[in-house]
Amino acid sequence: MSHDDVAPIIARVEAEERELEFSTFTNDDAWQLGCVLVELAIARDLPVTVDVRRGTQQLFHAARPGTVADNDSWIERKVRVVERFGASSYLVGLRARARGTTFNEQHDLPLQQFAAHGGAFPVRVRGVGVVGVVTVSGLPQADDHALVVEAVRAFLA
Repeated sequence: MSHDDVAPIIARVEAEERELEFSTFTNDDAWQLGCVLVELAIARDLPVTVDVRRGTQQLFHAARPGTVADNDSWIERKVRVVERFGASSYLVGLRARARGTTFNEQHDLPLQQFAAHGGAFPVRVRGVGVVGVVTVSGLPQADDHALVVEAVRAFLA
């Protein structure tokens, strides 16, 4: 995929990250956001695992039927990308592709620990910065990302 192919997707994801800022993010917010994601997954019968964190504390985790333990590994790897780069795992991967490379070639990080695939989205508090991560694993990466964005948008509405 060339830079011209991913440039509009990168612009959209960057806009989503600017738009979807929280005013605060409490334990109860994390629980409610996780529940929004699970409700969307149930309504669509999606086989996803959902994870919400503030800092290093996991505040919500749920696995739907059809998921496996490997989804938990994907979540850990995607979360590390957001924590390290301060941007969604999808955006970080797209930016590498736009440069004609892969995330792993560009950053030389261990594949077993980092995955720049869609599904982990930064929880950004206005005036503070990234305070957590909300993640979905189980669908193709663009769909994981889209589900998280839809849930965050609904939660913030």
